[in-house]
Amino acid sequence: MKKLSILLMAFVALIGLNSCSSDDGVVFIAQPDPEGINFTNSFNESYILTPATSGNIAERFVWNTVDFDVPTNITYQLQGSTSADFSSFDIIGATGENNLGVKVSQLKSLATDAGLDNDANTEAPNTGLIYFRVRAFAGTDGGNGLSEMSAVKSITVILPEGESGVIELPKIFVVGSFLAASGYGADWTPANGVPLAASADGKTDYEGFVYINVDSAEFKFLPSNEGWDGDYGDTGENNGDYSGTIEQEDEVNAGTPDGKSGYFLVKVNTGELKYSLTKTSWGVIGNATPTGWDSDTDMIYDAESKTWSVTLDLTKQEAPDNGIKFRANDDWALNIGDSGADGTMEFGGDNMGISEDGNYTIVLDLSNPRIYTYSITKN
Repeated sequence: MKKLSILLMAFVALIGLNSCSSDDGVVFIAQPDPEGINFTNSFNESYILTPATSGNIAERFVWNTVDFDVPTNITYQLQGSTSADFSSFDIIGATGENNLGVKVSQLKSLATDAGLDNDANTEAPNTGLIYFRVRAFAGTDGGNGLSEMSAVKSITVILPEGESGVIELPKIFVVGSFLAASGYGADWTPANGVPLAASADGKTDYEGFVYINVDSAEFKFLPSNEGWDGDYGDTGENNGDYSGTIEQEDEVNAGTPDGKSGYFLVKVNTGELKYSLTKTSWGVIGNATPTGWDSDTDMIYDAESKTWSVTLDLTKQEAPDNGIKFRANDDWALNIGDSGADGTMEFGGDNMGISEDGNYTIVLDLSNPRIYTYSITKN
């Protein structure tokens, strides 16, 4: 029995020796690179950008899913540029999905930056190219080195005819005794008028935000910022009255509801001959902020940049159920969010998510009527 055991051990050792000696012929195969990222949707031959459709989705960019072969979430960042080399670019949005909708207003912004106008292309006025690419990276901050960049995709955009090829919603302008003190320029100067925009072509419902930094201010509404023809004033008896109604004959200068200064949401309907001013002071609220959904963190207005801003610590939260929103006057009656996470704001829109904990500067820009934007920048 002992002899049989010794023979068995010798046999096992011999097999083990042969196995070890055969390792010299093993070939190690490297893991393949992650699959490249590319757009997979079909694009239109061209995109006509009209004011009436500025809030619509112009194109939903779709790309294939990337596998970095690591156990982590993948973030996709859609970038837009006015140049094919992306020497500078805008981040259109970031998402964990493999698609992102881009609004007409966002294409318009890039087209305007590209300087598309009647003089730029005499054969095809107001027509030109803007460029897109998508970057995929592991995690949420893109700093770990695992990333892929797609090829650049150019699309043709066409702007309506007009000076500088700029898409413009119909506008009227607020001109008065407050302009100089509020950072807009010389008082009572039509060229310095603060614009209010209608919702679409043919509409008479104008809105916008106006900073009136003097008490007892007086103002009128002008159909053009080139002169006084067709101006609207209040129907009251004295300059500075606020009746909420306007007229073009025998009018007086309008005023604020309480005669005091402030930052106002101004609405004017030239069809119904009505107007309103709502005083606002803006803040940030949400479960990503230190005070959660219980109270706002106030923002500060800067007359030079015409923006509201605040710097604060935020915690990671996922939209649309969590994150942050902007609201006025510590109340939900007037709040702004970002439905679709496309960088443009809508009244009553979705919460904005925060990708990771950190200290952030948040900027809210309400100076461009009906195209309200924001930025959230980690410090």
